[in-house]
Amino acid sequence: EKTQLVLNVDKQLEEVRELLEQMDLEAREIPIQSRAMYNSRLKSYKQEIEKLEKDFKRSRIAYSDEVRNELLGDDASSSEGQRAHLLDNTEKLERSSRRLEAGYQIAVETEQVGQEILTNLHSDREKIQRARERLRETDANLGKSSRILTGMLRR
Repeated sequence: EKTQLVLNVDKQLEEVRELLEQMDLEAREIPIQSRAMYNSRLKSYKQEIEKLEKDFKRSRIAYSDEVRNELLGDDASSSEGQRAHLLDNTEKLERSSRRLEAGYQIAVETEQVGQEILTNLHSDREKIQRARERLRETDANLGKSSRILTGMLRR
């Protein structure tokens, strides 16, 4: 069961790293005015994941030491201490997993917000292009009208 938890946390850490990389790439495409805000968020996410990874590594090392000692066998009082230490580390691992899950959720939400922004920007771009085309048509029609009026005035 604990091995499965460790594998699950490893998998989630890898997913978060990939999401952070994707977020970093997306942040580079954001307009400069709002890029700083996203970069600072991204930096804090990266710092948090590094902290979680360190905690996880420490817990995993402590867990493997405890398993080794348990296999080698110690006296009963030491076993109780190890059991308490193992429970403490398991608790830390679960807390780290919850924090990691929360970080993952934030990353997913941020990705959704970014996608909505990109959709809005695309829509705005299309509106601007249509307005620009109508402006060109209007300008051409005004030029044509001006020539017709000039021709009429000359007669």
